[in-house]
Amino acid sequence: MLIPHKVLLGLSQEHLKTFGNGLLEGHTLAAFKRMQKAAKRDGIHITPCSTFRNFHAQQAIWDQKAQGKRPLLNRHNQIVTIENKTDDELIDLILLWSALPGTSRHHWGTDLDVFDSSAITGQQLQLIDSEYHETGPCYALSKWLEIHAKEYGFYRPYQVGLSGVSPEPWHLSYYPIANDLLAQFKLEHLIQMIKQSDIQLKQALLPRLESLVQEFVLRVAPPPQ
Repeated sequence: MLIPHKVLLGLSQEHLKTFGNGLLEGHTLAAFKRMQKAAKRDGIHITPCSTFRNFHAQQAIWDQKAQGKRPLLNRHNQIVTIENKTDDELIDLILLWSALPGTSRHHWGTDLDVFDSSAITGQQLQLIDSEYHETGPCYALSKWLEIHAKEYGFYRPYQVGLSGVSPEPWHLSYYPIANDLLAQFKLEHLIQMIKQSDIQLKQALLPRLESLVQEFVLRVAPPPQ
């Protein structure tokens, strides 16, 4: 039996199906395959570069950024140093491009990051805005998704002015399932999980969790009607 808070926190994989090197929720996977097939007829190869990510994998990303072991970017995609930063400043910088463990939509199996593998290789891909804008290799993909993603139940939850998370044109969410999961998100479960973890910046995070959930979990672009 699926336990919603375990799914939401990235603590369950029993509802997921294998897809290439990743995992996706079953309905999400079926819809994505239909969309992938349709895009290929238009010469676009929609390829996942990130699918399900559990709590511990997300924590590894978070901890490495907090410790300066992984590049930390500002909102202009410029690398910044962790030196002379307060804990709160580090938290704010990490949250620009990485979710707090327990709050990532990648935990759910309904969300994935994609690129056009006919235009750029996975090794070349940086997942930055310019790759999806007019002169970028994934621009055709981005335009195709604007028109067709909703036909298959997908949309971009992170959009300019509509989400706490920075805009991510590569991030797709299967909203028929994701919306139901989001409605079940409980702050108390996240607090308990963070308290039990050994996550970096823990003491600075705990008093901020309620506001972080409001901004980075609950504030997303509305799905198509």
